Amino acid sequence: MSPRVENTNVLAFQELSAPTELKRSLPRTGRIEELVATTRAEIRDVLRGVDRRRLVVVVGPCSIHNRQVALEYAERLAQLRTAHADSLIILMRTYFEKPRTTVGWKGLLNDPLLDGTCDIALGLRTAREILLEINRIGIPCASEALDPVTPQYVGDLLSWASIGARTTESQTHREMASGLSTPIGFKNGTDGSIEAAINALVTAGQPHSFLGINADGHPSVVKTAGNPDRHVVLRGGSRPNYYREDVEAATRRVRSVAPELLRAVMVDSSHGNSSKDFRRQGIVCRDVVEQFVGGQDAILGLLVESNLREGRQDWLPGAALEHGVSITDACIGWEETAALLRHLADRVRTVRRAA
Repeated sequence: MSPRVENTNVLAFQELSAPTELKRSLPRTGRIEELVATTRAEIRDVLRGVDRRRLVVVVGPCSIHNRQVALEYAERLAQLRTAHADSLIILMRTYFEKPRTTVGWKGLLNDPLLDGTCDIALGLRTAREILLEINRIGIPCASEALDPVTPQYVGDLLSWASIGARTTESQTHREMASGLSTPIGFKNGTDGSIEAAINALVTAGQPHSFLGINADGHPSVVKTAGNPDRHVVLRGGSRPNYYREDVEAATRRVRSVAPELLRAVMVDSSHGNSSKDFRRQGIVCRDVVEQFVGGQDAILGLLVESNLREGRQDWLPGAALEHGVSITDACIGWEETAALLRHLADRVRTVRRAA
């Protein structure tokens, strides 16, 4: 017998339904399609400076691990989105995939039962169900694009996406971003350098050909036109990089390679910018909004990690979890979130009144 040379470390292959099959069983409505298209267009107008008076705010749980919590959060957020629509374009963080430094829970899409069984077929269905419900509530959704196959299953329900600090340098993710239908933000590297994000912004704006799957789930050569709606996300590194000089430096770099993107600098208030202390997110947001009020109109908006209750909890397979508390990064609680959004909206309105 000849020695085995293929798939020597693979335990099994489990076939998935094609993207078209999942979408057929869980279709989007015309109302949802309108919300997604309108929100993408609104962000596009901010990016190009057509809308100079509003900020984009992507706020919500670090990761979605519980349907009930996600929908309760969305219902509350819907009220604030309506109240502050003149000043803020509010989207909800609906992150279903989590890159890990070593090991750990990789998100609801990978392990929806939180028990290590990794029923990805169920995860895709659950993620799509939750996105449909949140969009029905009237809240546009934002997520990280991590696995190149996932957008075929849920991308039609997203109004914004990001490429994370660990994958901004990846050619695979830059190519994927070039074909996404959403505006896309590239985070700076974990060391704080923005060069990878700038290079990704350039690369994703160009046409590409790469391997992927089509809507019927067949292996395909994917040919893209390039994504015109890109921006950078300052998330800090070895030190915070949300300060005025950091935003100005990022603005110069973006405009040197994509002068049409007039407002293409978003600030992540968590991670390195909060020095990994979730309580500092409010400090970051208040500083950034004062920069905007003070005339720094290159700022696109803010990313905020928030949940029903503040802090975080450890996840262990099968263990009971506290309601509304993150199992990944620590988040600010709802009361602080509502007060922070009100503050941001009030400060942005001063720009509108002065115009």
